[in-house]
Amino acid sequence: MASSGALEKPRQLSRQDLDALALGAWILGTGGGGDPYHKLLNTKMLYREGMFAALIDPFDLADDALVAVVSTMGAPLVGKERIPDAYHALRPVRTMEDFLGRPFDAVMSMEIGGGNGVHPTMVAALTGYPVVDADGMGRAYPELQMTSFAVGGLSCIPFALSDIRENDVLITTAVDNRWVERLARSLTTEVGSTATICMAPRTGAEIKEHGILHTTTQAIDLGHAVLEARRKHLDPVDAIISVGRGLRLFTGKVIDVDRHATKGFLRGRARIEGLGADAGSEFTVHFQNEFSVGYQDDKAAVMTPDLICVVDSVSGDGISTEAIRYGQRVTVLALPGPDVFKSENGLTFAGPRAFGFDLDFRSVFQDESK
Repeated sequence: MASSGALEKPRQLSRQDLDALALGAWILGTGGGGDPYHKLLNTKMLYREGMFAALIDPFDLADDALVAVVSTMGAPLVGKERIPDAYHALRPVRTMEDFLGRPFDAVMSMEIGGGNGVHPTMVAALTGYPVVDADGMGRAYPELQMTSFAVGGLSCIPFALSDIRENDVLITTAVDNRWVERLARSLTTEVGSTATICMAPRTGAEIKEHGILHTTTQAIDLGHAVLEARRKHLDPVDAIISVGRGLRLFTGKVIDVDRHATKGFLRGRARIEGLGADAGSEFTVHFQNEFSVGYQDDKAAVMTPDLICVVDSVSGDGISTEAIRYGQRVTVLALPGPDVFKSENGLTFAGPRAFGFDLDFRSVFQDESK
């Protein structure tokens, strides 16, 4: 069946754009979303074979265009052993197309953070569908219902999931979005704590109204800024702060990591001993796949939905919750989160209490504006 949604003006992503996207998405991932390295290699391999990914502005989508929202689901630590594969990323998309009885017009990441920010470029290269310059989180979050679409009242179903053994699952009915998360998380845990997914299809109109727009470009610009700083022997962390409109919260050395994979998540905390201006102080970041709350000397200093980004103090590389380790010199940054998650309704999806912390959200950028 022919596609009905008209598309205009996609531009091909260069190899340099892909490198910048992976770097920027790694920073925006707030410790999660999976390591982008192997997905970047997959896309570059497809480029060598003559298959390319193009980027389209969400406002160039027809309102009735149908977009596949894709991601990897599971505990990021498992991705260190089960290497991503482009054809595995495509399978839930094909499952969803079979169910819908029509092809998609474009593809989009569920979350711009980490490897999931690069994920749609693999599907785009294999299918020829353009990547929509948007996502549903503006970062990475650990649970399916933590999206701007869910905050806007849109459903997470139908939902397709594929494992590496060629098991394909389609959820067509569920009580609510949190039940989709519970069912999908159980399935993912059962198949080895990693799976590729295709979320409920989104129309062009829904993306324009409820999506977090131009986040792929945001990640690319952030990555290019860091790469340019390195070339000029400038401070990449300063480049992140400048381009990302962020704040430097703490600089130090990782002295302890408590980390464990459970129920399809990577949970734990990392303790950082202050260096330089922060000497004599300690910073602790808690995580559930992504960094959720940071304490400085037992006082809550930053919390979701502000982005808590832990980066290498020298290179500016994002540091993930599965890779943070003793001895790393790191800088803790805060970047502004999408406004949709700061609303009263949005905070029920992605505020500190959604992660088990009895804290009233206060943005570090509120304090800065005074």
